[in-house]
Amino acid sequence: MNRILYFVLIGFLFSAQWVLSEEISFPAFISDGMVLQQRSNAPLWGKSSENSEITVVTSWDNKKYITRSDEKGNWKLRVATPAAGGPYSITFEEEGKRNAPGSATTSGSVATTGTGTNRTTLHDILIGEVWLCSGQSNMEMPMKGFKNQPVENSNMDILRSANPELRLFTVKRNSTIVPQEDVSGEWSAAEPVSVREFSATGYYFGRLVQEILNVPVGLINSSWGGSWVESWMGSEMLASFPEVEIPENESDIREKNRTPTTLYNAMIAPLTGYAIRGMIWYQGESNYDRHETYTHLLKAMVAGWRAEWGQGSFPFYYCQIAPYEYGLITPEGEKVINSAYLREAQLKAEKEIENAGMVVLLDAGMEKGIHPVKKRVAGERLALQALAKTYHVDGIAADSPVYKEMSVQGDTCVLSFDRAEMWLTARDGELNNFTVAGEDKVFYPAKAWIDRSKVYVQSEDVKHPVAVRYAFENYVEGDLYGTEGLPVSSFRTDDW
Repeated sequence: MNRILYFVLIGFLFSAQWVLSEEISFPAFISDGMVLQQRSNAPLWGKSSENSEITVVTSWDNKKYITRSDEKGNWKLRVATPAAGGPYSITFEEEGKRNAPGSATTSGSVATTGTGTNRTTLHDILIGEVWLCSGQSNMEMPMKGFKNQPVENSNMDILRSANPELRLFTVKRNSTIVPQEDVSGEWSAAEPVSVREFSATGYYFGRLVQEILNVPVGLINSSWGGSWVESWMGSEMLASFPEVEIPENESDIREKNRTPTTLYNAMIAPLTGYAIRGMIWYQGESNYDRHETYTHLLKAMVAGWRAEWGQGSFPFYYCQIAPYEYGLITPEGEKVINSAYLREAQLKAEKEIENAGMVVLLDAGMEKGIHPVKKRVAGERLALQALAKTYHVDGIAADSPVYKEMSVQGDTCVLSFDRAEMWLTARDGELNNFTVAGEDKVFYPAKAWIDRSKVYVQSEDVKHPVAVRYAFENYVEGDLYGTEGLPVSSFRTDDW
């Protein structure tokens, strides 16, 4: 009986087609239901058998693309995407060759010549606008909120969230010193059960962009609460910061979200190259005690990500951290206002980073909560940046007015602003967040008022003013706005 089975097996090997040893596989984000960036040469990649030919056919134009896998089975190519639309499909076909007649297989058996084929088709693919969302907890915070920490009006917004034109992908948390090739996660169409778990800031951003442009939108959220900006940077991006300790072993990861390079390696590096329109960022709270380096770190991070993506200077829109009372006191009993300095560092970064825009949240913080409930405010102000600057929607304002310069007229300081075409306004008609100092560097509460596009600041306690500060505290409720409704950032005229 054994001899009969042996000869049957030998006969099968001679007559059957060769079966490819590995099926075509892809990173998690290249899958059914994904969104590809419209009008781009979108990279696609995956794994197959080694040294095999991969043929890709896109259903929107029936165009055929051919490439070969390398000795490890890795392959990559680009496909030309059309204007927004779908759903479409993409078919991947792998062809290989059998061994020559009489040659031995890896198991010692004899094989014959011929070819074999693996075919995989990805379905329900949309072509539209793809945005990457990243940062720490205020980006990560889902629509359902955190425990004891709600998102304003989220339940009703979740209820009404069903939208097959909005697709969501959340990268699961991971931290490692070695750059990874894949992440964990899956694409889902927007509906209550998926929106509930997705970034609230990201969702409100994507919802408004999709509504206004009326094209499919894909959002990839890769964020982790409490994380440092250094964690989101690769080792080469940190080369100019010798004070930053790069981990050499996994045992060096004492805090998974606060170890330099680890979140980049695990949660960003695998994504690099996937065609995106741009990215939104909400982070900084965990760097508030290192505000001196934040501008330079953020600039280096953005430059590094752009270099790895190879798409040029794609748009980078980010949130200035919202006011929150950290409650730190110096040994001398003075309040530590590092939060204000961090907001200042973020304000400076807007000038340092090409094709960037910052949204101000000075009116959307919470004194006792570091996770503000007003996530719709954050997300929609980020969407204004994209709609005005990336998609060139005319007639809207996206930027808050920003302090330009100060002059002194007697005992009164006169402040001028850029980006204030429609001039300025005060919430509830009053300005209550200005202070002024003389040469003694002691700041006193000041009376302030608006005249056309300028703000006048005066205090009876300071006869010879030399410096003004606005809302320069950890927690404050901003009350100075552009007429279009966007708040002015906290600022100072001094560098003390």
